[in-house]
This record gives sequence, structure tokens and C-alpha cells, in this order.
Amino acid sequence: MAEKQFACKASEVPSDAAKIVTFGRLSLGLFKLDDGYHALLNVCPHKGAALCEGPVCGTTKQTDEREFVYERAGELVRCAWHGWEFDIRSGEFLVDRSVRTKTFPVTLEGEDIYVHI
Repeated sequence: MAEKQFACKASEVPSDAAKIVTFGRLSLGLFKLDDGYHALLNVCPHKGAALCEGPVCGTTKQTDEREFVYERAGELVRCAWHGWEFDIRSGEFLVDRSVRTKTFPVTLEGEDIYVHI
């Protein structure tokens, strides 16, 4: 059963980057998206980099034309080491959905954010 841990105040989580929080040796990134708050393990499954310290971004959409269409702005985090992009909500790697980083449930109680670990 997951244990609820106080992470931070909602006002401490930026809308364009992660708020890094630690619980003992466990490092997590808290993200604020339009549908609420999300938490990811701050470890890239590729080579172990601090995933959540990379930029919050979007990605280019595949099209049939010779154009770049930027989509999903603010919904992805890009690992600073090798550029792997992960969905903040699901933790899935965009190129291979079988590769993922761990996600954690988050609850908001007033201004307090809790992560269930």
C-alpha cells in the first residue's frame, strides 16, 4: 500500500519545469500540467540521468508533408543526457512505449501536494 508523503506547496511547482523533491534516497520530479500535478521518478531508464531536470517540452508530429508541426507543448520531459522524451502523465518513452520511468500518484489537499510512494 502506498504511503502518502508531503512533497511541497502547490505554489512551489513551476509550470515550465519540474520541482525536484526527495524522500530519503528517492528523487522525484513534480510537474504542473493543465489537468493537475504529476510525479515521475527522477531517473532516466536509458542511462540513469536525472530525467526530471531536463527541459519540459513538446515534440514534432509526424506528417505526410515536408513540414514540422510542434505538438504536446509542456506535456513531455526530455532527458538532458541523450534527448529521450517521456510523457509526463504516463512515464512512457515516446519512441518505444514499453520503456518507461515510474510514475507516482499525486493528490492536492488545499495548497499541499502529497505523493503516494
